[in-house]
Amino acid sequence: MGGCHDDDDAGERGVKSLALFLILVLIWVVGLFAFAARIARSTPAPDPQPADAIVVLTGPSNARIIAAMKLLEDGKGGRLLISGVNRKATRADIASVAKAPGQLFDCCVDLGFSAADTIGNARETAAWARAYRFRRLIVVTSDYHMPRAILELKGALPGGQFVPYPVPTEEIDPRRWWKSGEGARRMVLEYSKYLVILVREAILSLGPRAQPPASAPLKAQPQAPASARP
Repeated sequence: MGGCHDDDDAGERGVKSLALFLILVLIWVVGLFAFAARIARSTPAPDPQPADAIVVLTGPSNARIIAAMKLLEDGKGGRLLISGVNRKATRADIASVAKAPGQLFDCCVDLGFSAADTIGNARETAAWARAYRFRRLIVVTSDYHMPRAILELKGALPGGQFVPYPVPTEEIDPRRWWKSGEGARRMVLEYSKYLVILVREAILSLGPRAQPPASAPLKAQPQAPASARP
């Protein structure tokens, strides 16, 4: 008789575990579609109010850099940081990609080449903003990358104000992302990374956050090669 009760208990625990797993999967799927809908609504980006400065996080497409440079030309910020530049690129290469007027690029654009990922972008941006005493930043990156980028920036620069300026990703239609293998892969991957950052920041918020020391500003050097990531 006791063996029967043990079997019943084990079966009940198995059913509860399966039910819990299915609930978690359902929550994850609902969250994924909500995440994609948020991205779909984010573009085209509204015209932002002027900020202290602009930062663009580099990536596969040059559209981000071009959009950020246009914001600088329109007076939306006093300086522009291009974070994560390829180390093999020169300053002239970046100016050509940005389609920038020479004088404006030379005076007001800084190249950051220490960042190799989004965490690195956030740290590089935070050091630059502290050095120049910038508080309000317009952030330019791809639409699907923006939620995670903003989370990382808030973690690296507490008290900073970040205005998203998402750039549409041609390879992904956020309204029909599930219809292509690449779109589904990238959306699922980005959503999963976003959840990891959410959990990490929730844990870190339980205790004091160490403040990194301010770094020297990244200076514009018209004659010197700069650069970093593709």
